[in-house]
Amino acid sequence: MAGNPPDARGPHGPALAGPGDDGPALVVDRPAPAAGPAATTVAAGAARPARERRRRHDLSVALVYLAGAVLVTGRGWLDVHGRLLGSRPSDQGFNEWMLAYAAHAVTHLENPFFTTLQNAPDGVNLMTNVGMQLPGLVLTPVTVLFGPPAAYLVFVTLNLAGTAYAWYHVLSRHLVRYRVAAVAGGLFCAFAPALVSHSNGHPHVTAQWLVPFMLWQVVRLARDGRVLRDGLVLGLLIAAQFFIGLEVLFLTALGCLAGLLGWLLVRPREVVAAARPLAGGIAVAGLLVLVVGAYPLWMQFAGPQHRVGHPGSPDQYALTLRSYVAYATESVGGGRHSAKGLVANTTEEASFYGWPLAVLVLGAVLWLRRQALVRVLALVAAVAAVLSLGTTWTWGAGRTSVPAPFALVADLPVFDSLVVARFALITTAAVGVLLALTVDRLAGLAGRPDRAHRLVAALGGAALLAAVVPVAPTPLPSQPRVPAPDFVTSGAWRDHVTPGRTLVPVPVDNMTSLYWSSAALVGFAVPQGYFLGPVSRTDRTGRWGVEPRPTAVLLTAVGQGRHAPVVAPADRDRALADVRHWRADALVLPAAHPRAAQLRAVLDALYGPGRQVDDVWLWDVRPRTR
Repeated sequence: MAGNPPDARGPHGPALAGPGDDGPALVVDRPAPAAGPAATTVAAGAARPARERRRRHDLSVALVYLAGAVLVTGRGWLDVHGRLLGSRPSDQGFNEWMLAYAAHAVTHLENPFFTTLQNAPDGVNLMTNVGMQLPGLVLTPVTVLFGPPAAYLVFVTLNLAGTAYAWYHVLSRHLVRYRVAAVAGGLFCAFAPALVSHSNGHPHVTAQWLVPFMLWQVVRLARDGRVLRDGLVLGLLIAAQFFIGLEVLFLTALGCLAGLLGWLLVRPREVVAAARPLAGGIAVAGLLVLVVGAYPLWMQFAGPQHRVGHPGSPDQYALTLRSYVAYATESVGGGRHSAKGLVANTTEEASFYGWPLAVLVLGAVLWLRRQALVRVLALVAAVAAVLSLGTTWTWGAGRTSVPAPFALVADLPVFDSLVVARFALITTAAVGVLLALTVDRLAGLAGRPDRAHRLVAALGGAALLAAVVPVAPTPLPSQPRVPAPDFVTSGAWRDHVTPGRTLVPVPVDNMTSLYWSSAALVGFAVPQGYFLGPVSRTDRTGRWGVEPRPTAVLLTAVGQGRHAPVVAPADRDRALADVRHWRADALVLPAAHPRAAQLRAVLDALYGPGRQVDDVWLWDVRPRTR
């Protein structure tokens, strides 16, 4: 961590203010001094080795981040097609299906924003279900060649490494003098509990590799005043994030707004001076995004199967104050019960810094308080943390009735669709940058000749390590997956299901539908599924899935041993109506199902005798549905 920078700008970026200064302003980069032709030639020759060294260092840092990401996701890589990574297998199944559908849409030139191949025949609005169109497009070769499970693991792993490197790149070029500070900031922003917990099944949340560049582009707009150029670049970044995940895009915008308000408090004149180019650039960016995203936005807010709001109370997914000083499930200092009662589930552990780190961050803010950027970051982190608590102030497991600020915006459009705990993602990013600035100051002290400063740096570094190590991630768990039948994976289904028509897995189960469909690269439609949709055609309030059809309820009950394999005449009538509704060509039962005999008896009574094809029993219902 010690060592002096080679020049006033430091090895990668501008020098920050010293202990007695007010810190960096919005104008962060500083131009190099003018030089004559001879000096320019010498400087260019000297710069080439420096660039090569920087590339090598950058590559080393990227490999370190990739190694960390593989450590977190490694248990999934041990058996890509045989195991599910993380504690939320349904979420992985959902994302595998989304990647499989994206590949299907690319190879068949179908609508990437809406499909009837899930929840047949009504379909699913992919814009309200995190369709991840851009990652799906990029990963299409992986999905087609190696399968959706491999594409999913590539996505989750590269999200962590890519997010870390993106923060490192921006920090090292623009905010800190010492590379070690940028490395530390990138590590925290990507490997803190917030992103590791979301790696249990939310790759659209962990795909934050564009966030640092969007934030820096906003700063460039305010600094340089190049409205058209910088506005177009910002617009392209926003448009790309639009097709990765709207939730992260909204949180980034909210973080920018909070930062701007904070800067208005600490540097009002700078904000007023930058207001015109900033507003103009954002207008240019907004216009570009509107042109690119017009149809997807219509699909999001007015298209078929769009929904309004999120199921349940916002406090169902809110954090608590104690969650900020506890440790996450998948962290060195945590364990199976360390987050119990403090968050809805293991994917939403977006705070969980532990007491030592919380105290250290507060101390760092006080130590560096004369830097305007530090004060702004502290304000942003605090505001986001308060919003993540939901509508009431709550310390532990039991919710209180004391109103919290989020209650003021809980019913506003967009806010009503957010998972409240994810506001803490903003806090994590702000804390990561604060830690980078802290390490940068410590590195500067370590490079000074006097023993007192070096002692302060050593003690500060030791305290920081002691606070951060317990937050470090542990490998995500994995669990066996139930394999799809050979009938599906081999492509034998093509002889029995017409393209665009429905194959009904028996029993009719949401996740089985998705796993089988993914295994066939979404070659056939499936009933039900795992998605967010409206309650009904007249009520657009969001809910999970749909009410199962009567035949689905019957087959599920028989498969679980809750219903005898007996069929009434009314069941036969409903069964025929249901296959017509699903537009089904075949019902398929794995021969290895533990209650296959009972289910066969019911299906034979409903649709006539089935026949065994490979490792499944199949009931061909095509003549009855046309």
